[in-house]
Parts: sequence; structure tokens; C-alpha cells
Amino acid sequence: MKEVELKVQGMTCQHCVRTVHNAVSSLEGVSKVEVSLEEGTVKVQMEKDVPLEDIKKAIEEWGYRVVD
Repeated sequence: MKEVELKVQGMTCQHCVRTVHNAVSSLEGVSKVEVSLEEGTVKVQMEKDVPLEDIKKAIEEWGYRVVD
């Protein structure tokens, strides 16, 4: 199982956490998503390869910013 961790800016509350979680969870191939408001991170586990750009796009469509 593959896992990636992304830094995300713009999350300020639990609603933001749920929004990011739901956006990433909806992608085909994603098996688990952990969002940390305190750390500003999203950990994504995949059962098959999901392009990183697809994950970033799903987050950024909701107004959050993925940073390096």
C-alpha cells in the first residue's frame, strides 16, 4: 500500500478537515485519509496508484493550498 503526506494551508476548523477528507476520500483508489488540522497535513493511503496531481486538485478545488 502506498502512502503520501501533503502539507495543506488554509484549514482553520473541523469543517475544513471534513471537507478535505471527503474530497480526497472520493478519489478512486484512495483507501484511507487522515487530516491533521494542528499539523496542517493530509496523509493518504492508496490501494492503487493515484496521481499526486489528482489529490492536489481535489484539495485545491475547495480553496485550500497544497504546499511543498
